[in-house]
Amino acid sequence: MTQQPFSRPGAVDLSGLASNSPVQDAPPFGAPGAGAPAQGRSAGSYTVEVDEQIFQSVVEASMTAPVVLVFYSASRAAESVAYSRDVSTVVEGYEGRFLAGLVDIDKNTQIAQALQVAQVPVVYILIDGRPATQPIPGVLNVEELRTVFQQLGQQLTAQGIGGRHKPNAIGGGAAAEEGEEQQLDPRYAPAQDALERGDIDAAVAEYEKLIASNPADTEAVAGLAMAKVLQRTQGVDLNAARAAAADAPDDIEAQTLVADLDLLGGHVEDSFLRLIDLVRRTSGDERNQARQHLLGLFAAVGNDDERVLKGRQSLASALF
Repeated sequence: MTQQPFSRPGAVDLSGLASNSPVQDAPPFGAPGAGAPAQGRSAGSYTVEVDEQIFQSVVEASMTAPVVLVFYSASRAAESVAYSRDVSTVVEGYEGRFLAGLVDIDKNTQIAQALQVAQVPVVYILIDGRPATQPIPGVLNVEELRTVFQQLGQQLTAQGIGGRHKPNAIGGGAAAEEGEEQQLDPRYAPAQDALERGDIDAAVAEYEKLIASNPADTEAVAGLAMAKVLQRTQGVDLNAARAAAADAPDDIEAQTLVADLDLLGGHVEDSFLRLIDLVRRTSGDERNQARQHLLGLFAAVGNDDERVLKGRQSLASALF
């Protein structure tokens, strides 16, 4: 599956990803033993059952980071209920990069009418209060869903869109970005502008200029590290990269590429663990190459991030 273009507010036709792949049976929300939330209450840290009372709050949350609306109906398509849970499971793994809004159209007809939902299941991705892609109809299996969100996460990062939802925010307050919105330091504007227009090479060059003039500029160091991740992954086929890494577990280039893709897709700890294990298995120049790559990913995430602190401890254990 090749990476698909993404733009704001343009549309991406993802309908070709739909499949008839079966999903595992799961009890619907509201069924005994399903741990179902009440309407409008959180079904997970980054999942909410949407009703007409909180719909506007969910739409407003898409001004911070993407909202994934999943329309389902037990009466019209029983498989759509299990599918909504699959989408929620995948979204939860991104730790706030997306918010899953699950909409039972049998109970929320006005929401379905507003988005002209004619069949279920169907997924809408909202950004800045409006659909940012074509609706995704039909049922995708879990791996296909992960690929969709991995690609979307990469494309958002490439455009400098990095907001995250706070856990359990809807119903207890509006979702917000990590910290309050801040004015962009004008020093970083050229690099950010380059990212937004998709010119990754120019962004790398701009960050390198900043570091050349001030090697202690930690923001520029982090920006350069992330821009280089984007540069290394441009045009990469996610499935092909994963297959190559699976076939060659000690191949440095194959493993570091998948680590980059995991990082962009929001699977930060998986990215770190892949390279820590690689450091543990290798020696000499290969070990040093894996270690240096991992240090670059630490810089991209931020040295104060708890996951980086844990990653550094694990790296030290792998080295000694």
